[in-house]
Amino acid sequence: MTLPAPVTFRHPEGFTDQQWLDRCQEEMERVVRDNHQRIAAVVIEPLVQGAAGILVHPEGYLRRLRELTRELGLLLIADEVAVAFGRTGTLFACEHEAVTPDLLCLAKGLTGGYLPLAATLATGPVFEAFLGEPHQGRTFFHGHTYTGNALGCAAALASLDLFETNSVLENVAEVTRRLEKGLAGLVDHAHVGEIRQRGAMVGIELVADRDGNLPFPAERRTGHLVTLAARRRGVVIRPLGDVVVLMPAPAMPPVSVDRLVEVAGESIEEATAG
Repeated sequence: MTLPAPVTFRHPEGFTDQQWLDRCQEEMERVVRDNHQRIAAVVIEPLVQGAAGILVHPEGYLRRLRELTRELGLLLIADEVAVAFGRTGTLFACEHEAVTPDLLCLAKGLTGGYLPLAATLATGPVFEAFLGEPHQGRTFFHGHTYTGNALGCAAALASLDLFETNSVLENVAEVTRRLEKGLAGLVDHAHVGEIRQRGAMVGIELVADRDGNLPFPAERRTGHLVTLAARRRGVVIRPLGDVVVLMPAPAMPPVSVDRLVEVAGESIEEATAG
């Protein structure tokens, strides 16, 4: 089962933005409570739903979900494959709301992207549930051919060292400020319906008409046109449909972030003209 995304860019008629956010939280509580006896765990991509279009959740939503799952004895699984390692401003996105999930899924930024590696972190009680004598059959018999790849793990350890020695999280804070400042000029653009940002994760939603957030025809591929315009300017960005995604590396020099934002603005202007 799924829950409605607590975001306000487009929502059913008859609700104000705040009413819709309240409704989403009420629905979250209702679904989890009504089904808690047959739910093993709740999975969430905390704070930002990346592949859904950089959908930023309101403050407190994750914290309330943690309170609810703890009250009902359910596991909370945080999928931080995209949002961890500084992307939202802290090492892990859950830190923003002082939430400790039962299982934390990591990848991507774990090695800085140099080699593929994923890890699943567990709390003590979850880990201990699989401990016991061999005859008890409690072992979690699961593994992949490349589990514990030594080269991937070495890259991860080196990447984690750089977070400390190169003050990467401090750089993310500066990157965040540069993004906010640079994107301010796009807020009132005729074809920008919304700019969603959390830390160094940005989604710029393009619209044909801001009145009602009318989307461009899908066959126009406006988001793709933006990436082509940016490529001609020497910058590689990606769209999610007609959401232009800016996700600079946590260690990117601030001057490069300025260039990224400048090119994004120029490319949006070119792609949406006419």
